[in-house]
Parts: sequence; C-alpha cells; structure tokens
Amino acid sequence: MQIYRTDDASVDRLYALLKDRAKQTSKDITEKVSAVLKDVRENGDAALYKYASLFDRVELKSLEMTQEEIDASVAQVSKELKDALIHAARNIRKYHEKQRAKGYALYSKNKTLARIVRPLERVGVYVPGGTAAYPSTVLMNCIPAQVAGVSEIILVTPPKAEGVNPAVVAAARIAGVNRIFTVGGAQAIAALAYGTETVPAVDKIVGPGNMFVAEAKRQVFGEVAIDMIAGPSEVCVVADGSAPAAYAAADFLSQLEHDRAASATLITTDERYANAVRIELELQLKALPRAEIATQSYNNFSAVVIASSIEDCMDVANRIAPEHLELLTADPEKLLPMVKNAGSIFMGAYSPEPMGDYYAGTNHVLPTSGTARFSSPLSVEDFLKKMSCIQYQKEGFLKEADDVVRMARAEGLDAHANAVLIRKKL
Repeated sequence: MQIYRTDDASVDRLYALLKDRAKQTSKDITEKVSAVLKDVRENGDAALYKYASLFDRVELKSLEMTQEEIDASVAQVSKELKDALIHAARNIRKYHEKQRAKGYALYSKNKTLARIVRPLERVGVYVPGGTAAYPSTVLMNCIPAQVAGVSEIILVTPPKAEGVNPAVVAAARIAGVNRIFTVGGAQAIAALAYGTETVPAVDKIVGPGNMFVAEAKRQVFGEVAIDMIAGPSEVCVVADGSAPAAYAAADFLSQLEHDRAASATLITTDERYANAVRIELELQLKALPRAEIATQSYNNFSAVVIASSIEDCMDVANRIAPEHLELLTADPEKLLPMVKNAGSIFMGAYSPEPMGDYYAGTNHVLPTSGTARFSSPLSVEDFLKKMSCIQYQKEGFLKEADDVVRMARAEGLDAHANAVLIRKKL
C-alpha cells in the first residue's frame, strides 16, 4: 500500500489517484454503447436475442422467465439462505418504511397550494450477473420501490447457459418483483428505456453494472430516469488503533474483492497500527478465493494516510467523500458530528460494512467516486414523483393579479400578462 501523510501534502496525490480511478468511460465504449442502444431501439427483441448470442454466448428461446421456471429456481435455494433473505428483507423494509413521503397543503381564504406525491408506475432493476451473484442487490433496489407503491417492478439480469442464479430469483420473489427478463448489458438498459415487443418500457432504471451498463444509463437519461452512475466500490476506514488490525484488514478486503478498480483507504494517526494492518492484509489475502481481483485493487488503489490528529483524519475522509465510511474507533459517536460527506457510515468495531451490504436494513446502493459530496443513498423517495397543485378563488386571483401582470411585462412576456388580464375583464 502507498503511504501518504497530511503533514507533507502528499495526500493530494491520493485524491488525484481516486479521482482518476473513477474515469472509466472512453470514446470507444461510448460509441459501442450508442450503437447497441440504436440497434435495440430500432430492432427490439431481435437485437436482444442477437446480443445474448454475441456477448453472453447463450442462445435464448425466450427473454422472460416463466412462472414455472421461477418456481423451479426458487425451489433450489436452501431453507437457510431463503430464511436469511427473508430476514434481511424484513430489516430493509422496516428501515425504508420510515422514508415514506407525504404531500402537504397550504390553505388560505382564497387560495390553496398543495404538494402531491405519487409513486412511479413501472421501474426497471438491473442485477449484474458477472463474476458473482447479487441477491442483495435485488432486495436493496426492489424493496424501496415496493414500499413507495410502484405498481410494476421489472428485473433484468444477464443470461447464462445454466440459467439465472436461484438466489437472485428467490430474492426477486421476496422483494415483490413482477417479471424477470434474461437480458444484460447495454442492451438491457436500452430495452428498459425504449421498450421492445417483449420488454416493457419503464419510468426509471436502477441498479449497478459494469462500465457498459453505466454508460448506457448515462445515454438514456432523459428518455427515462436513472438512479445514479455508479463507479467502483470503495471503503474508507478511520481507525485509532483500538480495534484489532485484523478487523480493518478484513474490512479492506470485503471491498477490494468486488472488482479490480475497487479502493480502500486507512486513515489513522498511528503508524504502527497501519503496519499491523498491512501485515494482516497480506496474510488474509492469501486465503481469499477472489485473491486475483483483490490483489490487483489492493496494489493499485489501496492506501494509508498518516494524519497528525483525529481532526485531520476526518478532514481527509470528508475530502474523499467515500461510499462507505467506517469509524473504527473506541468512541465513534464523538466523530459522527465531524462527518460531512459519506454514503453510509459504520460505527465501531462491530459494525463492519458487510452488515450494511446485506442485512442491517440501510440501503447499499450508495454514491461512489466522491459523489457523496452531493448525492444520497437510494431511498423510497427515488421512486416517488412530486407534483405541485394551485387553486385560486376569484377573490384571491383578483388580489394578486396586478403583481403577476407587472412581473410578466418586466420579462417581456405579454401573453403571460394577457392570460391574467383577460380574466379581470371577462
């Protein structure tokens, strides 16, 4: 791991490294994705079958899983895993039910102003199917939509010769998914955005994916809403040395095994502790099944920052604005008021990031690549739309009409003014 220090400004190189790491899109990817989107828009299902063969090496007979196929897939999941998914779903639902937004109204004698809240009608959820299966992604994306009252939740996931991972299908059933399509990549995003003969167009697309999926979401935004452009996973651990070094090392690897561009940063005032974490990392890395992926992200995007004070530690963490922030300290509550930028905060020795990834109830769809400066975790509100509503009585209208006319004329918009004046005359 590279070592940076706050007292010599070398930490500025770390900020630059993390910023550059997030730049995944190239002109080549942009053009390839654009071509796929155009093809699906023009040729519908035929393009989806073609890309399943070309990219996924699967010859599909149909794009949608039948109810019989879903039942058979769910039956393959062990009772223990099914129970774990049910319990996790219960926690997620309980947490997100607190986020239900309500409208409001302001009443006066001659005027009513209101805010009306309605759920989106149809949402598409992308679930990756690459080097790992992600039933947790299904729960985290679909349950908030269900709590919001979305009428129809469509799930898309890349096709495989052996079929969709049964745990993903079981999670979909638990989370209230209405239909499952075996379509992946940029072509799946296109199908959700534009609709095909089989795949219905949706109002919003959520869910993580590779750089092609991220670029496709970027390009269809405006035609359809999206949650965010997700970058590689990241964790930032602020530690005071009170927790075993093995804990910090294990938490590093829980992120680094995601993909080769994942990052992990340890921020501490204790250089001896940092060295102990490094030794633990190398020991644990050897036993990791996904060691090849984790080793590459460890070598390229892992770092230690030695800070002169705990306040400096928090300044660095806020500058990074990490997806996951662990306060691995004896008194994390003391540091919490100092946190300005983070996707999700994990406090103390027994709140490792995977608890939030899977089970605690908070959402694991989080802003990455420093976007926690201005973005928030996925929530029920992401599946709601808000409308404003105005109703004047005649008396109230006449009382305010002249001011509106003056403002319209000041902007040179005479037709606006006339729409008010005509009601004064007639």
